[in-house]
Amino acid sequence: MTDKIALTPKTHTTPPAKFSHGVKKGNILQVAGQVGFLPAEEGKPPTPAGPTLREQTLQTLANVRAILEEGGATWDDAMMIRVYLTDTGHFAELNEIYDRYFEEQGLTQVPAARTTVYVGLPKGLLVEIDALAVLD
Repeated sequence: MTDKIALTPKTHTTPPAKFSHGVKKGNILQVAGQVGFLPAEEGKPPTPAGPTLREQTLQTLANVRAILEEGGATWDDAMMIRVYLTDTGHFAELNEIYDRYFEEQGLTQVPAARTTVYVGLPKGLLVEIDALAVLD
């Protein structure tokens, strides 16, 4: 039986509750929902990358990527990406940001499947993203 391994990159603080930022078991890697917090600074509370959807989405994707990399994965290993938005009016802008981001990632495999849902998040947060990856 393969052990589960918790993944916490140096850029991340300890989670605020009893969960892991990412978990790897065998060749499966699940990234917990990430938000657009800037990299952790010792002794300081997390702060959002900025007030705009673009700033928060790009930082959120960077945070997801950091966990993927901590587990030995890349975006090419991502099978499913779930995006949680707080405002239905942000869908078109999110797609533009998302498409441009992944065009710049140099994927060599087909893009991951994606689902977008609308949720409530703490005040000031506009987007949350999680991912499931399968490694070779």
